[in-house]
Amino acid sequence: MSLIEVAALLALGGLAGFINVLSAGGSMLTLPLLMFLGLPPQVANGTNRVAITLQSITAVGSFHRMGHGNLVVSLHLAVPAVLGSLLGAWVATWVNDAIFEFVLVVAMIGASVFMLLPQPKLDTRPLTTDRLGPVIYLAMFLIGVYGGFIQVGVGALFLVVLYRMLRIDLRQVNVFKVSIVLLYTLPALLIFAISDQVRWGMGLTLALGNITGAFIAVRVNLSNKGAQWVKWITLVMVAAILVRLILY
Repeated sequence: MSLIEVAALLALGGLAGFINVLSAGGSMLTLPLLMFLGLPPQVANGTNRVAITLQSITAVGSFHRMGHGNLVVSLHLAVPAVLGSLLGAWVATWVNDAIFEFVLVVAMIGASVFMLLPQPKLDTRPLTTDRLGPVIYLAMFLIGVYGGFIQVGVGALFLVVLYRMLRIDLRQVNVFKVSIVLLYTLPALLIFAISDQVRWGMGLTLALGNITGAFIAVRVNLSNKGAQWVKWITLVMVAAILVRLILY
C-alpha cells in the first residue's frame, strides 16, 4: 500500500467508525473505497468486515465500561441475526461482481433516502425479553442475512426494528446495534476468510481508523445540529461515491 492509500483508509475509516456507532452509513464510504483501491467487490466486502469487527469490539467494550447495555436481551436479538448472517455471507462469497455492484448501488441509494426521512418522535421504554416475539426474531434474522451479505446501511434497518417497532430510545438503539453487529460479523468474517476474500493488511489499516472513530463516538453526545451536520456530510460523500460507482 502507498502512503496515500494508508491515509485514505485511516481517514475514511475514522469517519465511518464514528458514523456507524452513532447512526448508520459508514460502510457506504469504506466498501467503495476498498473497491476504488483495487480490490474485487467480494474481496472488498470481506475485507470491510475486519474493520467492522474491531470497531464493534471497541464500541461494545466502551459502552460496557460506561455502564450501558443488556447482555441477555442482546443475545436474544443476536441469535437469529447470527443465523441470518451465516446465510448472507455464504451467498456473498459466490455472487458475481455485476450482481454485487448492482446490490451495492441500490443499497446505498436506499440507505441515503432513509437518512433523509425525519425520525418520528416516539414514546420509548426499556427493552426486556418479554417484549420480543416471532415478528422481531424474524426481522433480526433478515437483518442478519442482509448484514452478512453486504452490511451497507444495516443501521437503518436497526432503526426500523429497535426504534420504530420496539420503541427503544436512540441511545440504547446504538448500544444494542453495535453488540448485535459484533456477534453476527464474527462468523461472517470467518466465512469470507475461509473463502480467501479478506485482505488483512488493508482490513487492519482500515480498522485502525474505524476503532479511533468508534472510540470517539461512544464518548460524544451530538447535539441535533451536530448530528445533522454529520448526516449531510455523509450524504454528500455518498452521492459522489455513487456517481463514481455508476461510471466505474
